[in-house]
Amino acid sequence: MDFKHSERSLSTAQKLLSFMKEHINPNEQRYREEVDAGDRWAPVQLIEELKAKAKEEKLWNLFLPDISGLSNVDYAPLAEIMGQVYWCSEVFNCSAPDTGNMELLHMYGSEAQKMEFLGPLLEGNIRSCFSMTEPDIASSDATNIRGLIKRDGDHYLVNGKKWWSTGAGDRRCKFAIFMGKTDPEASVYRQQSMIIVPLDAEGVVIERMLDVFGYDDAPNGHAEISFNDVRVPAENLILGEGKGFEIAQGRLGPGRVHHSMRLIGLAERALESMKERASERSPFGKPLIERGLIRHWIAESRCEIDAARMLVLKTAWMMDTHGNKSARKEIAMIKAIVPQMASNVIDRAIQVHGGAGVCQDTFLPFAYTISRMLRIADGPDEVHFETVAKWELKGQ
Repeated sequence: MDFKHSERSLSTAQKLLSFMKEHINPNEQRYREEVDAGDRWAPVQLIEELKAKAKEEKLWNLFLPDISGLSNVDYAPLAEIMGQVYWCSEVFNCSAPDTGNMELLHMYGSEAQKMEFLGPLLEGNIRSCFSMTEPDIASSDATNIRGLIKRDGDHYLVNGKKWWSTGAGDRRCKFAIFMGKTDPEASVYRQQSMIIVPLDAEGVVIERMLDVFGYDDAPNGHAEISFNDVRVPAENLILGEGKGFEIAQGRLGPGRVHHSMRLIGLAERALESMKERASERSPFGKPLIERGLIRHWIAESRCEIDAARMLVLKTAWMMDTHGNKSARKEIAMIKAIVPQMASNVIDRAIQVHGGAGVCQDTFLPFAYTISRMLRIADGPDEVHFETVAKWELKGQ
């Protein structure tokens, strides 16, 4: 396996690091202050200012190979750099769920859909959300989905209740990609379809915003949405009836590399903060950095981060060289392993920070929330391990 990054990737990484140092790191406090002031769901002025600068620097839409010229292996370290500050990927138009939706529309959307919905997303003028998970069923098995997409002349009627539609709280979120059943009588993996639903359509109701461990994740948020006889033009259906699972599999591959590398960046930052804190504090007459347990935590964290990074790079390499389907086992592995790794490293950093590690004085509480949430948001660990076992035992 050759994980060598292209010259383009290396030069982009250098530009990205410089941009982070000049514009992102000094503005973390300003970001929090802007979000906490006034309407928490309004666009953040800092983000809009930095988006313009990122466009000028050509640090824009780096996740999409047909635009950036970067492979999955090339993009991985860039996502890791962005992951160190959880909100900054939006500055480069590389944030979820928009990246997944843009990939989806790029791969499967019609020309009309690309013009109306993909174009504004690529420009960073709007946001979007993905509505699949439902509160009343076990959504870890997507065949359980009850939401309906029913043909009605030259329209479809969309009905269902979805939750954890990330990004729907943002004032700029203009549409949801809704996954529901067009034919409940078809074979199990041909029942579902995906359709683009404008959020201002009659019958779309954002019922509430969901907190994660007490965080509202403004200005993006996670919404519970009711779709009540929403009339959507038939041309908003993506790819065709019964194609929902096919689209979902195509959407889930690259996006998981992005999530995983961003988490590795967050874990790296947590490890760095752990080392700094341990060097500064000397309880009971001895610096923490000299205590065997702390040194063990530091070494253990380094091993876990580097091992996870290599697994993600292997997965990215397989996707680049053999296609997403060939990397299904590896994709399942990183979905399970990387959030667990990040949770472990961040938890150790919290412990070393003591009281500061659980309050707003550090980035650690929200970092832990992100990593713990992704053990569910990307599918439960148990489902991914079952996938790994199935592929590991295949043919035996």
